[in-house]
Amino acid sequence: MASKAFPIDMTATAEWRDFLALTKPRVLTLVVFTGLCGLLAAPQAIHPVLAFTAVLCIALGAGAAGALNQWYEADIDAMMARTAGRPLPAGRMDRQTALHFGVGLACFSVLLMGLAVNLLAAAILLVSILFYVVVYTVWLKRRTPQNIVIGGAAGAFPALIGWAAATGRVDTLPVLLFFLVFLWTPPHFWALALFINPDYARAGVPMLPAVAGQRVTRLQIMLYTVPMVAAAVAPWPLGLTGAIYGVGASLLSAIFLLLAVRVGLSSEADPKRMKPERQLFGYSILYLFLVFGLVVADKVLA
Repeated sequence: MASKAFPIDMTATAEWRDFLALTKPRVLTLVVFTGLCGLLAAPQAIHPVLAFTAVLCIALGAGAAGALNQWYEADIDAMMARTAGRPLPAGRMDRQTALHFGVGLACFSVLLMGLAVNLLAAAILLVSILFYVVVYTVWLKRRTPQNIVIGGAAGAFPALIGWAAATGRVDTLPVLLFFLVFLWTPPHFWALALFINPDYARAGVPMLPAVAGQRVTRLQIMLYTVPMVAAAVAPWPLGLTGAIYGVGASLLSAIFLLLAVRVGLSSEADPKRMKPERQLFGYSILYLFLVFGLVVADKVLA
């Protein structure tokens, strides 16, 4: 179903809170944090003003991607209880305003990054926005249950951007952090999809639980967690980080793996009583914050 089928309310009057909601503030927090950690973990120091500008551009770029995602998905957002209160489906903003806001924010963030920081960071930021909007939102989201697997790369770019902003290059450590987030995304979102599957099914979004069933989804969560743990721990034996990161990341990843195994071994249940799935989803957010925080702590304290 094309998103243009969603009715446009030209009388809608949006407030500043609605524009903020378009940027997906909860997602934005994690994106900005991973980008900041990538910047702080880089071997070269960067002027505080340029560092602030780089992080601001990452935030604006991520906000732009969120706004364009909601512009395109206004129709399916209206069908899901989790998203029905967003500005577009709730009728507080018209789609044209959201489109202009998203495009304007994207252009400004990339131009500012290129002019104030460096062209490599700006190029990666542009790729991340286009990947999330075009590849994930427009191409994959409504067509394949692998949408999260491939689309997960969009959320993995911030550490690369932060590192490139500080150094003007891409090295092994930020690439490993990229793959950590890339591999973290499927178990994170599939754990969520297991207990909000009726929402996705009602909206016609082919998330894995709706297409392949819970058993396959639980197995996939376990399978993706194994290489994710490997990517998380790898910087230590490769000599890219010290013991502070290595020991901490190993312990945090072991807990993640334990929770993923519990989900994998759980039987199908009432969505309202899926305790292992909810625990994994909640912990997965904390996990990423802590692991990226350890990258910075390792550099500062080593």
